[in-house]
Amino acid sequence: MPATKTTYDTIAIVLTVAVVIATTCGGGNPTITAYELLQSYDFPVGILPEGVTHYDLDKTTGKFNAYFKGSCSFSLEGSYQLKYSSKISGYISKGKLTGLSGVSVKVFFLWLDIVEAVRNGDNLEFSVGIASANFSIDNFYESPQCGCGLNCKAVYKNLPKGNFRSNPFASSI
Repeated sequence: MPATKTTYDTIAIVLTVAVVIATTCGGGNPTITAYELLQSYDFPVGILPEGVTHYDLDKTTGKFNAYFKGSCSFSLEGSYQLKYSSKISGYISKGKLTGLSGVSVKVFFLWLDIVEAVRNGDNLEFSVGIASANFSIDNFYESPQCGCGLNCKAVYKNLPKGNFRSNPFASSI
């Protein structure tokens, strides 16, 4: 029996309703990664190290949590030591991260919590409350790795060949 115009119209209506339902219930919009979320708020991916397992975001307040399997630490440019807890929290808005917890930087002999990050054009300003520092956004296009930061290729290149029983780059703080 050949299909009639009424049959095609019914199928088109059913498909349209299914698409609308899937889109409004979230089925039509795949979950974006934490790194893509950062980019949607005008931040580069490199302010988070690799390894975010999941995150949650309250879009009405901007409250977010990002989770790692464990804590993470590494050095950048041989001078800055950074430490990330297994959970990072704060509030995100366009070009601004406030109320941060879970990220700290070693300044001289003290570990200070980074409480805010603000994008100002091509610079990122990080605040530890009593002081702040500006860095070119170019430094954050790549996500660092726990243990070796951005210099992992050089570290891996100099490792002896063979079987390792432990991960020399693992960090548990």
